[in-house]
Amino acid sequence: MKVLYNDGHVDECPADEVTHVIRHSAAHIMAQAIKRLYPQADFAYGPATDNGFYYDVDLGDATLSEDDLPAIEAEMRKIAKENLKFTTFELPRAEAIALMEERGEKYKVEHIGDLDPDARITFFQQGEYIDMCVGPHITYTKALKAFKLTGVSGAYWKADKNNKMLTRVNGTAFATKEELDEHLRLIEEAKKRDHRRIGREMDLFMMRDEAPGFPFFLPNGMILKNQLLDYWREIHHKAGYVEISTPLIMNKQLWKTSGHWDHYKDNMYSTIIDDEEYCIKPMNCPGGVLVYASKPHSYRELPIRAGEIGLVHRHELKGALHGLFRVRCFNQDDAHLFVRPDQLTDEIVGVVNLIDSVYQKFGFTYHLELSTRPEDSMGSDEDWEAAEAGLRAALERLGKEYVVNEGDGAFYGPKIDFHLEDSLGRTWQCGTVQLDFQMPINFDLEYTDADGAKKRPIMLHRVCFGSIERFIGILIEHYAGKFPTWLAPVQVKVLPVSEKSRAYAHTVADQLDAAGIRVVVDDRDEKIGYKIREARGVDRVPYMLILGEKEAEAGSISVRDRTNETHPSTVEEFIAQLDAEISERRS
Repeated sequence: MKVLYNDGHVDECPADEVTHVIRHSAAHIMAQAIKRLYPQADFAYGPATDNGFYYDVDLGDATLSEDDLPAIEAEMRKIAKENLKFTTFELPRAEAIALMEERGEKYKVEHIGDLDPDARITFFQQGEYIDMCVGPHITYTKALKAFKLTGVSGAYWKADKNNKMLTRVNGTAFATKEELDEHLRLIEEAKKRDHRRIGREMDLFMMRDEAPGFPFFLPNGMILKNQLLDYWREIHHKAGYVEISTPLIMNKQLWKTSGHWDHYKDNMYSTIIDDEEYCIKPMNCPGGVLVYASKPHSYRELPIRAGEIGLVHRHELKGALHGLFRVRCFNQDDAHLFVRPDQLTDEIVGVVNLIDSVYQKFGFTYHLELSTRPEDSMGSDEDWEAAEAGLRAALERLGKEYVVNEGDGAFYGPKIDFHLEDSLGRTWQCGTVQLDFQMPINFDLEYTDADGAKKRPIMLHRVCFGSIERFIGILIEHYAGKFPTWLAPVQVKVLPVSEKSRAYAHTVADQLDAAGIRVVVDDRDEKIGYKIREARGVDRVPYMLILGEKEAEAGSISVRDRTNETHPSTVEEFIAQLDAEISERRS
């Protein structure tokens, strides 16, 4: 595919950039369509994204809903059919501002004011529509063949809640109709797997207006959560970790010393205790540091691996809240490792291997990113160079492929992020290992080395699940609520066919319960077909026992699994089978 660059030349588009260029161009064509339908429209930002494109627009007194999207799509198809040519030109700063003012584009004028005074101001035009942009773009509008507008939402100008709320129109586009159709199919499948809907159906969790962003876990959800935490504690014990718990509220000065106050104060909740300001912790690390600093340490004690399932609170904007994926309080499966320099690579390798084993357990694949020093960082160039080198050395020893994410490290150190892929091909950033030279300096942490000298430990921050709540949301959608037996809130549902087999059903359930299997009897006066459909479709249980008079007389059971296959068995055989499946945590 030929594309137009902002210096005016046309060239073949690299294969890995085709989708991005098409989406970027689709945003311009969508803006042109909106301008035709809403002449008062004033446009802000309109980028391509990993999943599609959007444009933020000020419609004045007009409003836009999803019911209006078909009309915009129709106008976009009309523009594509007109086969308008994309052209590009450059203007000096003053002329660029004058052009945008003439066209009533006040957001573009402000955007130009934010740019470097020496920046090139380039524009792309198709037909009557002109947009400030660096490109590249398709050469003619007819190249946009496969697109779909996907929704309408609100967005503050420059993502600042003090600015005006604009209308964000979202869409997606692909090079071919086949790619678009597959993408839309995955969107529909994602809707079916929406963890909020499944969470309600399975009684896992709830959200309430009385506590926006603060999830309530219901009995079934607590079973799921506790099974995850039991697994976490088991593998960490085997890996040589100890578990600690640190306070939820600590003095503001602690967060100043750690550096979090300067970087996170807008997202932290605080309160006054004894006339002093205290903060509800947004992360667990300063508490872990205080535990380490509470007594002297010898080089022989290191590495110290201290894990914590800590409840943290972070203020998120109400409009950003989304089920369990974006909440204001969550449990984080942190661990803080205090190591000697000679232990650093081994410990990073151990962390990566541990997280790898966790993701394999749930059937996730993943890719790794090495995130380097951000602009608002703490510490010296030497420390950052050493920290990044340490992470690279561990990845190279492991033979792991990774990409470098420049400038996306934590303010106190670089990190390795795990981006896992679920059953729908979506990626989620969950696990991380972060190398920190700064906090040991800030808190003057020490250990006594073999020569009697005081040395400073290196600190590693790491999580496997990340936010437990978010990870549960991911698991719900990954499995579509059909959890492996070891995680399932209800592992077996016993369904008596009639009144005559009801007593036997309870006898069988009692045996399963005594064996530690989570079992429920559905003895309602409903047809057996209805109970089977509900157990499979709503409760999503791994196993159903369908018991009639024949089974009651023979003392046997009829087992139906998720493949819908039914086979006879005895209670003892079934318990032995489940014991093995659960104890091995089979997926």
